[in-house]
Amino acid sequence: MAQSPFLKYVEEQMWRHRYAKRTTKSYIYWIRAFIVFHDKRHPSELNDADVEAFLNYLVIDRKVAKATQTLALNALCFLYKEVVKRPLNTELSFVKSVTPRKLPVVLTPTEVQALFQAIGANYYLPAALLYGSGLRLMEMARLRVHDIDFDYNCIRIWNAKGGRHRTVTLALELKPLLREQIQQCRRYYQLDLQNPKYMGVKLPTALAKKYLSAPKELNWHYLFPSSRTSIDPEDKVLRRHHIDESSVQKAVRVSAQQAGIVKRVTPHTLRHTFATQLLASGADIRTVQEQLGHVDLRTTQIYTHVLQMGGNAVISPFSGIVSA
Repeated sequence: MAQSPFLKYVEEQMWRHRYAKRTTKSYIYWIRAFIVFHDKRHPSELNDADVEAFLNYLVIDRKVAKATQTLALNALCFLYKEVVKRPLNTELSFVKSVTPRKLPVVLTPTEVQALFQAIGANYYLPAALLYGSGLRLMEMARLRVHDIDFDYNCIRIWNAKGGRHRTVTLALELKPLLREQIQQCRRYYQLDLQNPKYMGVKLPTALAKKYLSAPKELNWHYLFPSSRTSIDPEDKVLRRHHIDESSVQKAVRVSAQQAGIVKRVTPHTLRHTFATQLLASGADIRTVQEQLGHVDLRTTQIYTHVLQMGGNAVISPFSGIVSA
């Protein structure tokens, strides 16, 4: 669907405010949905009551989860504050979603082994980091060469969800593959430097101003680079972006099917499995919280519920009948 000039303008405003690509895409989706819901009227013609009606519709008719409704609200808050220049009332009255959060899908050790036996060489290492270090998909995609600390066997995650930083564990078994991957990065890097139009890798504005030469230094380049260069949509110069996360999603999904795993497996399933298996092995929940980068311990505690499923905490009375 072709994007309207107005939504294109909203997108440009989000770029100027340094919003992540994925966040921008999500916000545009919900702003478009809001406009369509109100018969394609311009947002400047609508008010707080119209926003409340849309949020009610999401819960009552579409039965979206709490996180989805919150995302839609955040998108509209940005729209009215930064684009329409008429911030929404902080006391909006709407039906809040109470849809319970689903328990995460978790793989067994046998299923994990089968998955990695089925996955192709091009996606083995990205998937291994998702599982071995509990990374989010975008955290893996945005890794830069210098984020891998071979001396202390860890990975440094910068500006993750909520703008937070953290350090996560690195499986020793992956160090040889990571060194090979860095050599692949070097080959791309040396090729790109031969192109006079190449302007280096994209950096956050503050870093680009502080480290003027960094965009053309290997250590700042993405650990998993795209196979081709492209024009940056924001500053219209030639760069090499990171791997497309959708290709990793597809590789994980197809590999799970080939391995005969009947569960719905996504890259985030590997992160869920990392957390659950850490807890099962006796790791302290606070340690798991730090590894995952959760602000609220309650978010991490959902994995304790997974461990208690299936009778780990309670023995079914049916077992007594069968054994009698």
